Amino acid sequence: MLLRCIIVVALFAILAFCFKDEVFWVIFLPKSPDFLPSIYGGMPDVQLINTELTRQFVVHMTTSFYVGLIVASPYIIFELYRFISPALYENERRYSTPLVIASYMMFMVGVLFSYFVLFPITFRFLAGYQVDNSVRNLISLESYIDTLTFLSLAMGIVFEIPILSWLLGRMGILHRGQMQQFRRHAIVTILIIAAIITPTSDAITLAIVSLPMYLLYEVSILLVPPIRRIESSASTQ
Repeated sequence: MLLRCIIVVALFAILAFCFKDEVFWVIFLPKSPDFLPSIYGGMPDVQLINTELTRQFVVHMTTSFYVGLIVASPYIIFELYRFISPALYENERRYSTPLVIASYMMFMVGVLFSYFVLFPITFRFLAGYQVDNSVRNLISLESYIDTLTFLSLAMGIVFEIPILSWLLGRMGILHRGQMQQFRRHAIVTILIIAAIITPTSDAITLAIVSLPMYLLYEVSILLVPPIRRIESSASTQ
């Protein structure tokens, strides 16, 4: 199973390495001046730089591996599920398939949200921010790739909140009343997290980032069973 997964990832990584122009066109698209709507004033024209002799080749290699891993991830998940499924009970197998599919889809939705919304806004602010006009911003290629990867991974994990809440609810650890009781605390926490990952000063950007996170919390409330259901199932056991 591991060997098949490695071979598939390697094949897609080689394809990504060969299609260098297309892959990096997608990666560099969020920094183009016309990527953001006019409400944000467009994107500043930023020229990425490279300061190490081998860095561009290393970035090309690592990026090709990440692309190969992302493209091959459905097959990897399928192989892992086929490997684990014989050890699951029938009721666990019934829930595991939609759970795995939903987890993967929510993670990819988070990645797309970061690519189309969060990262362009963050890059626009940080690339144009200056403590003084005498200090010029020179953004390195590695810094750009690392920021894009970090934000994409972070938002992918954030969008797993409904799935995690459902699991905790099924285990009897979390119930709907708890999440409703701490809704105000969750809103404050969401605003703080949104302000940290988007260090801009305008309310529009804060709302664009925090609103999906709040909606995820509300969806999680609907997915978590009420306390009466948990107590009844526990008494039955």
